[in-house]
Amino acid sequence: MFLVTGATGDIGRRVVRLLRQRELSVRAFVRLMSRYGELEHRGADIFIGDLRYEKDIAKACQGVQYIISTHGSDSDALALDYRANIELIDQAKANRVQHFVFISVLGAERGYEDAPVFKAKRAVERYLAASGINYTIFRPAGLASNLLPLAERFRETGLYLLIGDPKNRTSIVSTDDLARIVVDSITVGGAVNQIFPVGGPEILFHEDIPQIFSRILNKEPIVINSPLLVVDGLRGVLGLINPKAQQSLGTFRTLLSNEFFCRKEEIANIEQTFNFSLETLESFLRRYLAV
Repeated sequence: MFLVTGATGDIGRRVVRLLRQRELSVRAFVRLMSRYGELEHRGADIFIGDLRYEKDIAKACQGVQYIISTHGSDSDALALDYRANIELIDQAKANRVQHFVFISVLGAERGYEDAPVFKAKRAVERYLAASGINYTIFRPAGLASNLLPLAERFRETGLYLLIGDPKNRTSIVSTDDLARIVVDSITVGGAVNQIFPVGGPEILFHEDIPQIFSRILNKEPIVINSPLLVVDGLRGVLGLINPKAQQSLGTFRTLLSNEFFCRKEEIANIEQTFNFSLETLESFLRRYLAV
C-alpha cells in the first residue's frame, strides 16, 4: 500500500494516477473540501484528514509500505512543510515503511533565510536522511503545470507579467515526468538514498516563457516586466496586517530573484538513472493546451 500526501495537487494527482494504472494499492490523503472524485474513480482508497494533526497522520500511515510526500504548505510552512513531514517520517519508522519519497525544492541547501519553505524542506531532508529509512529526495526546479493558468490567461489576453530579471535562468520540469520518476524511484536501485535535482532538458531564460506561449498560441506577447520592488512593497503592507502571508511572500520573492536550473550533467543523470528522455516545456504545454 502506498500513501500519497498532497494527492489532489499537481504532482500527487499524477502519482496516484500512475500507481493505479500499474494496479498498485494507493491511499490518497486528502482534505475534506478538496476535489478527490477522480482519485476515487481510479480506485484509490480515500483518507480524509488534516496534515496538521498527528492523529490523522498516524491513522493514515497504518498498514502502508511506501510513503510519497508531495504536499505543499499554502502559507503555513512550519506546520505543513516541516512538522507534517517530520511526523510522517516518524510514523514511517514506527510502521517499518520500506521507502519514503520526498518532494523538496531546488536550492533547499542554499540557506535562503527569507524563505520559510526552503528552510523547512532542507530540515526535513536532513531528518529523513538520518532516519534509517530508505529514501529518495527530489528537488524540482519548477513545475510545468504551474504555467498552465498563465498560458490560459495569455490565450485570452496576450499579456504576460514577468517579475524580476528576465535573464534569470530556469529549467522547468514536466510535471508528468516528475510523477513518473517519483513512482519509478521505488523500484530503481540507483534511486535509493539519493537526492536528485530535477529540471527539464533545456535551460531557459524567464523571458523565453512568453515566447513559448506565443509560438504555441500564435499570439504576439505583451510582456509587462515588473521590478521586484513591487513584491517588496506588498510584503511591507502585508507585514502590518498578515505576518504569515508576508512570510509566504518571502519564499515567492526568493523564487523570483534567484536562478533555479539544473546543470546538464544533472539532467543526464536523471535520464540515465530512470532510462527515459525528459520532455521539454513547450511539448508539455502543447499537450495540455491542445494545440
